Amino acid sequence: MMPIKIVIADDDSGMRLVMRKIISKVSDYQLAGEAENGRELLELVETQQPQVVLMDVEMPEMSGVECARIIQDTNPRIVLIFATAHEEYMGDAFSVYAFDYLLKPFKVERALRTLELVRQRLTAPQPQPMPAVERPSAPPARLMLKHREGVSFVDMNSILLVQREERSTVLYLTGDAKYVTSEPLGDLEERLPSSMFFRSHKSYIVNINHIDSVTPYGRWTYVITLNGTSHDALITHEKFEELQKMFS
Repeated sequence: MMPIKIVIADDDSGMRLVMRKIISKVSDYQLAGEAENGRELLELVETQQPQVVLMDVEMPEMSGVECARIIQDTNPRIVLIFATAHEEYMGDAFSVYAFDYLLKPFKVERALRTLELVRQRLTAPQPQPMPAVERPSAPPARLMLKHREGVSFVDMNSILLVQREERSTVLYLTGDAKYVTSEPLGDLEERLPSSMFFRSHKSYIVNINHIDSVTPYGRWTYVITLNGTSHDALITHEKFEELQKMFS
């Protein structure tokens, strides 16, 4: 398998040395770069496309939380791990769906457990998607989408997942169809019927008729597996509780 690319960011060179040593102790990881401040971190994320970011909260130029919000908008599947001496930032870490929050000075074993858990999640075999079930219904409503090539009219029943990706909004449909639009996710959410679509996360909207399973992912989030596609979605703990109430 390909190694898991990870980048680190901390303005303390001694702490970066500790991070490097910890990463070297875990199999299947490749250190793709390190940054001394927030802006350098964002440049690294753009050029290296890591799967994991291990970072401090308080950094020059831009804080770790500010960086995390930008990273989330670019690729919400990047695993974010905070390592900081300030416990009061845990709420901010929660708001950007961090995988874990390491409080300095942390034990090496604690950090190793986190990286091992990330490795297990990222390398777990992906289940084969079940075919999307066609349900009898009234004539399907259609959604008009504007994109670079013009305008498309999409059957709402065929939409499986909508997500933010590379600062665009991407719709994944049955039959492996895909549309990319510049329309904000929030605007699209308002045009989709709430009886069929559910905003599970700041970066995801899912078709509840195609949800197959929900499994834990990180400290505050879960993963939604959908029928008809290999793509999945994140859902926050609060949204998971809301979803459970919808089906109770």
